[in-house]
Formats: sequence, C-alpha cells, structure tokens
Amino acid sequence: MLAGICAGAVAAALFAGGPDGAGVYAMRTDARFAPPGDAGRSPALTYDRELVPVASWIEVGQRTARDGATTVRLRVTGMKPGHAYGVHVHREPCGADPQAAGGHYQHRPSGDPHHVAPHNEVWLDFRADRHGRGAASARHPWGFRRGEASSVVIHDVPGGAGARVACFTVPFGWAAGSR
Repeated sequence: MLAGICAGAVAAALFAGGPDGAGVYAMRTDARFAPPGDAGRSPALTYDRELVPVASWIEVGQRTARDGATTVRLRVTGMKPGHAYGVHVHREPCGADPQAAGGHYQHRPSGDPHHVAPHNEVWLDFRADRHGRGAASARHPWGFRRGEASSVVIHDVPGGAGARVACFTVPFGWAAGSR
C-alpha cells in the first residue's frame, strides 16, 4: 500500500538558487481520488462520487520563476463527461470535511467579493470532454506566499463558488524573492 501511495502521489520538485538567493520552484504531483475515509491512503479526496468518481486521476504542476511569475497546470481523467467544473487553489490541506481546505488562496487577501476573481486567485476551470478528461492552466505575475497555498479544490460549477466535490493536497512552493 505504501509503495502505491509513494508512486502515485509524491511530488517531483526542483529548487535552484541564484547568486542572490532567488530561485525557482518547479513541481508536479498526481494521485487517484479516494473517499474521505481513505484520507491516509490518498492526498486526493472525492466528496461527490458522481462528479468525481473514486479512482479518477488528477495531476497538478507548478512553476515559479525567479521573478515570481507562477504557472499552475491541471490535468484530470475519469470525471463526468461533459460537466463543467470550477477549480481553485485553496489555503489549507484537504480533509474528510470538504471545508477543511479553507478559502481560496488570494494574492491580495480580501473579504471583498470583487477580489474573488481570476486576476487575484488561481482559477483552473475546465469542462470534461466526452471521455472524462480535462485540463487547464493559469499564469500570474506573482507567486505564492510561503505556506499559504496547500490544495486544489474542485467545485461543481465554474466561477468563484460552488459546492466542493473533490480536493487534492498539493505541495505548492514559492521562490525566494517572489512578489
């Protein structure tokens, strides 16, 4: 069991520092979705097995450049064909309770609803194709703050809100000197 967890959910990360201590961060990680009761076996949890069936697959990658510009990529398989999903980076790791992941990561934290937007958050909305596959990417001129981005939450509808149907704990990182 442990070997399966390590093979499917361990991130491949690369850190490279420059002469001024600034560096880059690059990572890719993937997992199969499991029910919340299997949280110890998988970092990817499904809360709605119709929209995100058990054993569906997710991959998330991040690249943060020396200047702080960050690209996050998402790929999934096994989702409900034709369904449109909302996906955002969230602040906390996943848990058995869908609310455990906390709120959306925001570049400029705010309680103002106008800041719940793709320019201030990482949105990876997609529509699954007829085979249940989907992909999305987002690029921003800013990077994550240390320890403040911990998961990707899949919502039942695209946009800034919606029911949480799945969650994937991700080892997001930061580059020294990122904005």
